[in-house]
Amino acid sequence: MSRFPRRPAMRLAFAAAPLCLLLAGCADTPAPPPDGGLFRSMAAPGARLDAEAARDMISLYRRNHGLGGLVLDPGLMAQAQKQSDAMAARDKLSHELRGTLTARLDHAGYEKNSAVENVSAGYDTLADVFSGWRQSPPHNANLLAPGMKRMGIAAAYNPKTRYKTFWTLDMAN
Repeated sequence: MSRFPRRPAMRLAFAAAPLCLLLAGCADTPAPPPDGGLFRSMAAPGARLDAEAARDMISLYRRNHGLGGLVLDPGLMAQAQKQSDAMAARDKLSHELRGTLTARLDHAGYEKNSAVENVSAGYDTLADVFSGWRQSPPHNANLLAPGMKRMGIAAAYNPKTRYKTFWTLDMAN
C-alpha cells in the first residue's frame, strides 16, 4: 500500500507540502507577529509599551467576566509611569514609594471615587505581567474591580536593578 493518497490532486498536495515548507523558511522578512505588542520585550532602553494593546487585553478580560471595558486616561498613564519610574530608580517593588495611590491621585488633582493599582517587576512582556496578575488573587481582584472605567499602564526599565523591568497599572472609576 502506498503512503500517498490515490487521487492525483491529493498526491500532488502531499508531494508539494515539503517544498512549500522549505520555501517558507527562506523568506527574507518574516511576517510580524499578530500580537499587537503583547510579546514586545520592555527589557531594553527606549522600549515602548503598547498601551492600546494593554487596554484591549484587560478590557476583554473584564468583559469576559461581565464587567465594562476601559479607556486609556492620560492622567492615569502619567501617574503609572511616575510610579514605574520611581520603582526602577530605587530598585524596589512598592505601592508606596511616592505615597499611597489615593494620596498620589489626590495630589495630582485626580477626580475619582475609587481606584486600584497593580505593580509588578521582573516580567519582560505585557503578556507575561498580565498572566502574573491574573494568577495572583489580589492582583486579579483589581483587574476585575467593578466600576473601573479608566486606566493607565506603564513599564520602566533599569538594567542595573534586580528585576530590570517594573510595571504599574492604575485603574479608576
